Amino acid sequence: MRRLLVTGAAGLIGSEVVAYFAKHDWNIQGVDNNMRADFFGPKGDTTWNTRRMEANIPNYHCVDVDIRDRGAVLDMVAHFKPDAVVHTAAQPSHDLAASRPFDDFDVNAVGTLNLLEAVRQYSVNVPFVHMSTNKVYGDAPNKLALNELDTRWDYADDQYYDGIKESFTIDQSKHSVFGASKVAADVMVQEYGRYFDMNTCCLRGGCLTGPNHSGVELHGFISYLVRCNLEKRLYTIFGYKGKQVRDNIHSLDVASFIHHYIEKPRCAEVYNLGGGRDNSISILEAFDLISTISGNDMQYEYSDQNRSGDHICYISDLSKMHAHYPEWSITKDLTTTFEEIYASWKQRES
Repeated sequence: MRRLLVTGAAGLIGSEVVAYFAKHDWNIQGVDNNMRADFFGPKGDTTWNTRRMEANIPNYHCVDVDIRDRGAVLDMVAHFKPDAVVHTAAQPSHDLAASRPFDDFDVNAVGTLNLLEAVRQYSVNVPFVHMSTNKVYGDAPNKLALNELDTRWDYADDQYYDGIKESFTIDQSKHSVFGASKVAADVMVQEYGRYFDMNTCCLRGGCLTGPNHSGVELHGFISYLVRCNLEKRLYTIFGYKGKQVRDNIHSLDVASFIHHYIEKPRCAEVYNLGGGRDNSISILEAFDLISTISGNDMQYEYSDQNRSGDHICYISDLSKMHAHYPEWSITKDLTTTFEEIYASWKQRES
């Protein structure tokens, strides 16, 4: 039985990866110290997810290791001897990074380096998948010409109709402190691939979502929006008239792509991982969709102040992913994804 090491295992993508690979007969070690509760308070706590997985997945166990602890990470990898590593642990919030920059950089950049070096010392043949972010592009996508439509912003230039490619610049732009720490990790993952001839890849995720997300206002766009609708709580739109657009990908489709990569790994690759144009939605459009599902009108207020470095319109171009892994495809559309998230929040609230 092959061995998979998953960091951030109680988070949205980590837990989906655990469940997916468990069904494919991998022996899985999770790594999670519930740092999300420290970052976001009780509503960000992922203990429920750790308990759920340990109770329901026989070939899974989780260790409480802080990826900032270099010695512990080196020992863990050497002891577990993984056949592949999926690194999803991160500090994910723009706003929080600004108030806790040391924690943000130590988790996102230093933690990633610790894992890379631990894997290199164990074996350069182990595929290493890093969950990066589209925030490595900073606010450069906002410099593209946009059209304002009734419910969304959209690209004015036809060459961007299918979205942002991996060749888009990550330089000379405003990233936020969070975006900068993720750039550092992203480039280091690429460098370990090229310099040490390791099979590494960076998945520059857009909005990754799904029913296991503990969404909060500072992180987790759709999950938090759905929760507000369910609880009839006030949702705050931050700038851009609520027409800002994100492409959304279900965590199951993320896990599926990771599986395809691990089975046929490549050196120092970068992929823009999202739902593409078909799974893109604005905040206003998301209000309409969840209201249709729940029957609740969305309660919201508007702030003229957009979040610093926030994208106005971001859609991932999936052409490189499809070219390298033609057998992979998106299987969950937006309506299905919203319905699953709504059902999950209802179950947790009951």
